[in-house]
Amino acid sequence: MTLVRRLGTTDAVLVGLGAMLGAGVFAALAPAARAAGGWLLAGLAVAAVVAGCNAMSSARLAALYPESGGTYVYGRRRLGPFWGYLAGWAFVVGKTASCAAMALTFASYAFPGWERPAAVAAVAALTALNWRGVHKSALATRVIVAVVLAVLAAVVVAGLSGPTRFDLAPTGPFHLSGVLQAAGLLFFAFAGYARIATLGEEVRDPARTIPRAIGVALGGTLVVYALVAATALTVLGPDRLAAETAPLAATVTAAGAGWLVPVVRVGAAVAALGSLLALILGVSRTTFAMARDRHLPGFLAATHPRFHVPHRAEAAVGLVVAVLAATVDLRGAIGFSSFGVLLYYAVANAAALTLPGRSRTRVVGVLGFVGCLVLAATLPRASVFAGLVVLGIGAALYLVTRSRAADAGPGSPAAPAAPAAGSRAQQPPDERPDGDQPGGQ
Repeated sequence: MTLVRRLGTTDAVLVGLGAMLGAGVFAALAPAARAAGGWLLAGLAVAAVVAGCNAMSSARLAALYPESGGTYVYGRRRLGPFWGYLAGWAFVVGKTASCAAMALTFASYAFPGWERPAAVAAVAALTALNWRGVHKSALATRVIVAVVLAVLAAVVVAGLSGPTRFDLAPTGPFHLSGVLQAAGLLFFAFAGYARIATLGEEVRDPARTIPRAIGVALGGTLVVYALVAATALTVLGPDRLAAETAPLAATVTAAGAGWLVPVVRVGAAVAALGSLLALILGVSRTTFAMARDRHLPGFLAATHPRFHVPHRAEAAVGLVVAVLAATVDLRGAIGFSSFGVLLYYAVANAAALTLPGRSRTRVVGVLGFVGCLVLAATLPRASVFAGLVVLGIGAALYLVTRSRAADAGPGSPAAPAAPAAGSRAQQPPDERPDGDQPGGQ
């Protein structure tokens, strides 16, 4: 049940960019502007700070634990089995909902009127692509990222060269709750860097590659989002931007470049596909890791004998996403996903706080932890309630499986599988159970 290390730094960066430069930049600006008004860029800055803290905490942990599963692994190693499991559960259910949201977003741009069947077809096609191997998925992501960057560059150039101008300086009253709500909405578009950490067992030289790839991908995404948001604000102004359902298409129209509208629609569809591709990749790896530890059905921990990917986990995730895409509401899927992802990163920051380090790294962990909880609290009440209910169900399942494992005994199939000798899933030799490391500062 081991994976093959095929991805270099460039591939890992592109996986992160493919996840972050998804449909969020095409859709999240309008609701964020409704929440923050002229203070939209302040909301973007808050989202970027929280995402940056999360990324630094994740990078430190990923370098120490280069395994598939991301925060599921970090929480289990640093905080205990329950917190690792809860992070993995929040990630799997939250990002599965996000997969459905991205599939529906793609279909709404590419096949209006046929959204649900088109979304299901997209999920099936990308699941099959992931089955063929992570390297092929990374190659597809290169093409998708190039197309999306070209479209966004065209929007920025057209907008800044157009006749309409609004002042970027914030106008109107400042409402902290509105800025935080906008940050929560925009954080949804930043969260894709977790895909890099979840590929820990498929990246070459992970201790060096993962932190570098996370930093490059997050920094590049922030620059792109800032340019696009500033362009939309200067062309449309905060009030019109808040009222638009397709803000970037409206931006190029107002700038006198209406011929770019079909290009923007194609770019949005391709971006959603890229995000969906990376999401399915990351969710299936966390599912694989949880199944390997018997927190999910053990048959999901198998790898394909030829393509060396967790094919059963990928197929199961694809099936669930297809069902959701055929039944759920887009806005509800996004809100539920945001709640799960923010709690996932809260566990990552808490885990990073247990690592020895300088005061600066501890401040980063505290800011990330508090920021995740605050942004989660700004989400709609329905999303928070649904998220708490699903987390409660996950906690109950954990208690049931743990009780069964204890009753069955260590030699039984129901008991958690012990890592094989020499496996990378073993505890690092220089780490002590209490979290202190020799020579740590």
